[in-house]
Amino acid sequence: MATATAVHGPIEGLANTRFVRVSPQKARLVVDLIRGQRAEDALQTLRFTKKRIAKEIEKTLRSAIANAERKADDSGESLDVDALYVTRCFVNEGPRWKRMRPAPMGRGFRYQKRTSHIVVEVAEHVRAAEGRAAAAAAEAEASKGVKGTIRKARKAIEKRAKEAQKKKK
Repeated sequence: MATATAVHGPIEGLANTRFVRVSPQKARLVVDLIRGQRAEDALQTLRFTKKRIAKEIEKTLRSAIANAERKADDSGESLDVDALYVTRCFVNEGPRWKRMRPAPMGRGFRYQKRTSHIVVEVAEHVRAAEGRAAAAAAEAEASKGVKGTIRKARKAIEKRAKEAQKKKK
């Protein structure tokens, strides 16, 4: 039976928001402010930006952070949210709504209402990923053999004792 080894790369989270009713040019002005920043700093920047689209981009960024946390939980690894950075964020053009406006002499002027697709990706910083991988390797090494089994049992007993004390209080 082969043993499976976990690959400890940086954890990433991706979020898309589609068909947002703002022109891509206006959305790109705000997205350019947060590209490459720490996730926490990007949230602060978006919170105090006086553009209507900033609220939508903030929701997308929060979704990307939540997706990264979920991915870490599913893989059984710990994730430090403070180590997340906005690695990629961009705005693509969505479909245009074609409309007509009345014009003089029975004519009609055409105009277009533009929409946008917003993509935000956050990833763990490389140094944080290396530290997490080293900690996981050390834990795996410590839990090998008979001593590791005894250590795991002691931790479980201590955990149960702490929970029992909390319930009594």
